[in-house]
Amino acid sequence: MELITIYTFENSVEAHLLKSKLESEDIPCFLFDENISTVMPLYSLATGGIKLKVRQEHFEIAEGITQAYLSQPLIDENEEILKCPRCKSSNLYYGFKSFKGLAGIVSIAISFLMMIYPVHLNTVKRCKDCGTEFK
Repeated sequence: MELITIYTFENSVEAHLLKSKLESEDIPCFLFDENISTVMPLYSLATGGIKLKVRQEHFEIAEGITQAYLSQPLIDENEEILKCPRCKSSNLYYGFKSFKGLAGIVSIAISFLMMIYPVHLNTVKRCKDCGTEFK
């Protein structure tokens, strides 16, 4: 039984959402490196993130479901499609980690000088088309 990685995630919540979607379609799937990525986020870079894997015989069906799931536009609390304020595109990254701003730059400098982990990151939405970051 060969397992193929269908998608890689940065956090376990998103991974479990897609895993639940695939399992609701009767496709068995497995999460790899979830515990190490959740407990030690820096190790997530070393392990390659949380990997969602499916059996080879289910790969084509799972890939279609995954692409449909990931291509859905983001919606806000009013059930309206989120759009980029600059170009009005709905092609967005959600949960993008940004260093922009004075706090991010100062945090990076202090982290490197003191050799510590805590880096100030803003979690924002980012347009895939024009690169604009917004809350």
